[in-house]
Amino acid sequence: MTNRRKTARAKTATSKPVPAKPASLKVAAKKPASVSVLLDTVSPKWKRAFYAMNSRLERAAAAAFDGAKKPAAFARRRFEISITLTDDAHVKMLNRDFRGIDKPTNVLSFPQIDLESFKKSSLDVYPKNMFIPLGDVVLGFQTIVRETREQQKTMENHTVHLVVHGVLHLLGYDHMRPKDAKIMEKLECDILRAMGYPDPYKDMDLLTQDDKPNKRRTKNERK
Repeated sequence: MTNRRKTARAKTATSKPVPAKPASLKVAAKKPASVSVLLDTVSPKWKRAFYAMNSRLERAAAAAFDGAKKPAAFARRRFEISITLTDDAHVKMLNRDFRGIDKPTNVLSFPQIDLESFKKSSLDVYPKNMFIPLGDVVLGFQTIVRETREQQKTMENHTVHLVVHGVLHLLGYDHMRPKDAKIMEKLECDILRAMGYPDPYKDMDLLTQDDKPNKRRTKNERK
């Protein structure tokens, strides 16, 4: 929508025209980036995980996208996030093939845009009306169920949190260093609070062992 200048004409008793006062110019704000969420339920175990699952996970992904800090070049562009709901066997294979960790985990993220080397022209290869693939978030059912029991969380709360966590990874957030972990966790909590969900880090650390910040491993852990 464009802004129109409004000109106020002064009414006087003389016949001489009175110059109109120029209206203050308003600069239209850039339209923010938008996102579309594609949900793929690969494992039937997810079919009845919790009420209104699809809409709530899509909302969580969109909220994480909106709440994250993004490059200025993202403005006015449309993005696409894929979320795959699968089982531990599938996640274990992906974790082994792409990260060299031969075990399942709760969530994996596969960014399609390298934000570390991102330039303003990086998106020029995509037509203006095209949805730009931001990346994939993959969730493993059995690990998430086990964690909800161990941590006394509901399936919905934990899964929504992991979707937010995974989408933030797509946007360049990480937790390998304590300082970065603190920034990422605070943003996650802010996003979840705005959606009406509790703080997932209040009493426990929800990250799996291979997702925690780097620490010097003991001899037993190296074996």
